[in-house]
Amino acid sequence: MPTSVASGETLAVDVSCSDDSLIVVLDDGRTVSVPLVWFPRLLAATPRQRKAWEPIGGGIGMHWEAIDEDISVASLLQPERFMRLAGQVPESLRRRQGKARARKPSRVDRG
Repeated sequence: MPTSVASGETLAVDVSCSDDSLIVVLDDGRTVSVPLVWFPRLLAATPRQRKAWEPIGGGIGMHWEAIDEDISVASLLQPERFMRLAGQVPESLRRRQGKARARKPSRVDRG
């Protein structure tokens, strides 16, 4: 059964893995490369298992049946919104997250 994709949604058209990176080619011409350590199941997978991906929802994500892994394109484009990888998120993303938290008003105790 075909899945409709919202217009403007960025889609994965090709996926590959190096020894330490997940590389995703998007339909708008961009290539996104992220560390495999972000995805422990994919990191532990064999090269054959890493190659055996299929698109989810017409390309809004990727699925690896043999290792039961699903990854959305959105999580690759905005990892700070989707992943909790303490110590593994690049320093630039941690700084951005820290600034966002600093802007949130703190709770005021009402004794």
